[in-house]
Order: sequence, then structure tokens, then C-alpha cells
Amino acid sequence: MTIIAALLLFGVIVLIHEFGHFIFAKKNGVTVHEFALGMGPKLFGKEVNGTMYSVRILPIGGFCAMEGEDEDSDKPGSFGRKSILQRASIIFAGPFFNLILAVLFLIPVFIYIGSPTTTIDEVVDKSPAKEASLQSGDKIKEINGEEITSWAKFTEKITSSQGKELHLTVDRDNKTLNLNITPQKSEDGSYKVGVTCKRDKNVIHAIKDSFITTGQMTVQMVTFLKQMITGTIPGGFSNSVAGPVGVICIVSDAAKTGIINLLYLGSIISLNLGIINLVPFPALDGGRLFLLLIEAIRGGKKINPEKEAMINMIGFCALMAFMVFITYSDVTKLFKGIIKF
Repeated sequence: MTIIAALLLFGVIVLIHEFGHFIFAKKNGVTVHEFALGMGPKLFGKEVNGTMYSVRILPIGGFCAMEGEDEDSDKPGSFGRKSILQRASIIFAGPFFNLILAVLFLIPVFIYIGSPTTTIDEVVDKSPAKEASLQSGDKIKEINGEEITSWAKFTEKITSSQGKELHLTVDRDNKTLNLNITPQKSEDGSYKVGVTCKRDKNVIHAIKDSFITTGQMTVQMVTFLKQMITGTIPGGFSNSVAGPVGVICIVSDAAKTGIINLLYLGSIISLNLGIINLVPFPALDGGRLFLLLIEAIRGGKKINPEKEAMINMIGFCALMAFMVFITYSDVTKLFKGIIKF
């Protein structure tokens, strides 16, 4: 069942990506020949207003087949006959919908676990917080005179302290207290003080935190891509990148621990899919957007369709070779027991 859950989750993420292309294609008057749920042989379908809506046998994603998307076409509803801005919006819609899905996945997660506040919940014994006389219920107001408006800002100040003494201003029972605290270096190399925060289970706060977290994960993903390109990934490339087999294994493990962990992991995968697709590499959405940028720079003069097709084919072959490589790496790890079903 966990493997089925993993396949369905991955399928939904890919389907939403294609749905973004579909909605904006329809909005811009592009003829969509087929919008499919799943891949492989068609089980059944129904044509509505010139579009075949079908269900296919493999529940892993879907596709949106547009007129003139991969070939030159003079028909009125052709993708190629639309303006640069219209075509760019259709291409960008796929990754954008993945970003929106990441936020939507995170909202129930934060509703369930609650949004972090600046109020102390637990204080660890023999920790810097205990020595500084911090107590449960204390609300952090300032650090070194700077206002603390979120738990993320509090932890950022602690981790960036480099072990130097900090001056805290806290509210306790409607009284303002000034305390000094010196963060200690933990086993993982980061600086901590030994406290946890209280969480507020509020829908509005959950929505806000979902957007904030998506933004933070986006920055982390972009940083990872830079490290991958420059070959500076901590722990090495093969230990940091997973292919289809690895992703299914990871999602299967998350499914065993409950829907909340599955949704959180789903948000990460959806966001990663959206960002990676925006990389300006042939055959990816980012590569197609880059070609549109070149077309705009050339004053609207289109790139030769045969050359564009060749560029995308080379990119697709490179992506398939890369997929084979990381899938081989996943299978090797599977047999070695590094990843497990």
C-alpha cells in the first residue's frame, strides 16, 4: 500500500504540473488535443469541445497534448502562432502550479502541528537556557535590542551567534526581564540554547507559514542546484540525489509514518519538480522559456523549428541518460540496503 501511495503522490504532482499547462493553454486559445490522467495505454476517454479527456492505465502523472507544441502548424489554435508572452505563460504555468501545490500541501501540515510562536514551551535541563533562568511561558521580545517577531528569527540569531553571549528581553507574567544567554555548539555543529517553542494551531497562521516555508525551501533548492553545478555538494553527488526508485522508497517510508509526513514530503517533491523544470536546459520548461527569450531578443524572429526540435531532442537524450545513471545508483543502493522499500 505504501508503494501505491508513493506512486499516487508522484502522479498527482506531475498531473498538477500538466494541469497548469492545460489551463493556460485553454485560456490563451490553444487547441488541446488530449489531457490525460496517467500514462500508457488508454483505458477510456471522452471528447468535450475538441479535447479528449482520458484515463490511462499507469497512475503516474499525465500529459497535455497541444496543437503545434512540438511541430510547425499554421492552424488557428496552434501553440506556435500565439504571442511570445502567451507561449511563455503556458510554459511557466506548469512549474508555477507545482509551487502552488507545495503551499497547499503544507497548509494541513501546519494546521496539524501548529505554527511556531516566540513563546517558550520546554527548557532542557543543564542547557544554556536553564542556566539563564528561562522558563516555560516566557515570550522572547528582543535579542541584543533587535525585535524578535518569529521563532525562525529567534533560531537564526542563536545559530549565527558563534557562541557569543546574547542579551534577551522576555515577557514573563506581564513583566519585562533582561537575561544573558550563551549558546553552545551542538554535535551537528550548530549553536543551540536548549528550548522548544509553543505552537499555535490557527488556519491563518498555517497559510502564512506555508508560504514562508515554501520560500525558504525554494532558496535551499536553488542553493543546492548551484552546488550541484559547481560540484560542491556536501557528501557528494551520488549521496545527495535520488532518482525514481529512490523517491518512491523515500515516499513509501513517509507513508508508513502517516499522512502529515507524506504531505510534507509531497510539498518538497512538488517544489523541486517546479524549480528543476525552470532550469534553462533543453527539453525542460526553463529551456523552452530561454528559447522564447532569444526569440524576443531577435525581435520576434522565431528559431527554426527543426533546429529547436534538435536542441530539445539532444536535451531529452541527456536527461534520459542522467535518469538512467541515477536510477542505476538507486538500484545499487537498494541492493546494498542503503535505501529500503
